[in-house]
Amino acid sequence: MPFFNYNMNSVQQTTGRGGLPLVKIQTPWSTAEIYLNGAHVSHFQKNGEPPLIFMSRKSYFAPGKAIRGGVPICYPWFGNREGDAGHGFARSVEWQLVKTSVNTAGAVTLHFALPAVRGREAWRDLRTEFIVTVAETLTMELVSANDSCGETLEFESCLHTYFQVGAIGAVSVHGLEGAPYLNFAEGDNGVARPAESYAIKFNRETNRTYCGTTSAVEIRDANLKRTIRVEKSGSNSTVVWNPWTTQKLPDDFDPAEHQHMVCVESGNVKRDKISLSPGKSTSLKVVLSSEPLQ
Repeated sequence: MPFFNYNMNSVQQTTGRGGLPLVKIQTPWSTAEIYLNGAHVSHFQKNGEPPLIFMSRKSYFAPGKAIRGGVPICYPWFGNREGDAGHGFARSVEWQLVKTSVNTAGAVTLHFALPAVRGREAWRDLRTEFIVTVAETLTMELVSANDSCGETLEFESCLHTYFQVGAIGAVSVHGLEGAPYLNFAEGDNGVARPAESYAIKFNRETNRTYCGTTSAVEIRDANLKRTIRVEKSGSNSTVVWNPWTTQKLPDDFDPAEHQHMVCVESGNVKRDKISLSPGKSTSLKVVLSSEPLQ
């Protein structure tokens, strides 16, 4: 691979939709886009392939609002919290881009920091960084450190990744066979379900949380003839979600778009939440890759 010149606009800071600050990345293998609002990866596409990441065409792009699609950072809690923001506040505040580097092959690494947020003083000692490396693969790492003098901090984390697929009926998810799960679809509220011996296929609303699983997952897409591989470390939970047309959704998601997306989310949620001792740090890392479907 030839040397990739940093001066060839490999990283460009610009203005995106809704006037939000946006970082565009170009590498010899791929392109990507990341909004500072939520440190939100909204695009990743390998050369010659369809986009890997799904974005809702009705998504809001406004300060203080979460972006629908892409990779929302659900943090420091996951799911609903009475009287507060669903999936935490990190996905709706503007992060700081603190460092950018390009290696000699052309891979681009960006470091984002979650700033202190007014009204969130309870979380002031949870120092958080998000590191994204764009190359032939997309690597995302959420690093949390407990800077308190003596308090153990409990929190949840999840990279809520929306994947672009050709047609949901031609998609199967592999790697979770043998793992029991909590079911949140069609009125169930976390009902425990036994492990299944077959891949997940989609013909109805799907909302499953697999706890205590560290395995890699593959999304096999017969329509796009592509396999997406989700490898992770520092993660004990995997969430699989497609709302179908039965789940009540907010206005920033067109129910018809369920045909072209599936979420496979890596994190530490529910009983896998993290208890972080003072002076300690933890990392949630996800590597996304793709290859032709065999």
